[in-house]
Amino acid sequence: MTAKLPAPVVLENDVVRLEPLTMDHVPDLFAAGGGDEDVWRWLPIATPHSEQELGKVARGLIDDDKHVPHAVVPKESGRAVGWTTYCDVPGFDESVEIGWTWYGRAVWRTAVNTSCKLLLVSHAFDLGYNRVLLKTDNLNERSQNAIRRIGGVHEGTLRRHRKRQDGTWRDTVCFGILEEEWPQHRDRLRTRLNLS
Repeated sequence: MTAKLPAPVVLENDVVRLEPLTMDHVPDLFAAGGGDEDVWRWLPIATPHSEQELGKVARGLIDDDKHVPHAVVPKESGRAVGWTTYCDVPGFDESVEIGWTWYGRAVWRTAVNTSCKLLLVSHAFDLGYNRVLLKTDNLNERSQNAIRRIGGVHEGTLRRHRKRQDGTWRDTVCFGILEEEWPQHRDRLRTRLNLS
């Protein structure tokens, strides 16, 4: 396998549709989470307080060849409520990272995140990647618990890995899922969500 990011494609199941992120998604995205400090708390950017600010961030991700961003569109509403990306393909271990994920508060603790991860992790392994990485702030326990629920195995913590928006140092908790581990987690999650 060559060391490159997956091509932007539409991925969907009964719960959610992941579409390549475009500027057309920005109004819905801002309505879902713009200005909400809790939504943006763990991302390495300041909370966007206007549609224009959010648009600048979205444009940066769309234009960055190190990210493949997807808008998260629940089937129920048909409106974008967040985004998630493929990023960081180092090449030597045939891995890809899923990150830069956020969702509007209205879909927290729903089937949306699990459904997104089912699509993204399965697609990565279908493309031939060997492992999927997920990383989060050591203080973000909600994210760590969600990663463990989908089958992520704690692989270590990078100390003082990056600065947060407030200037404090973040330790980054790293999780991985190996190709051979995924089928049992995939089937368990599909059953839990009652997906065909």
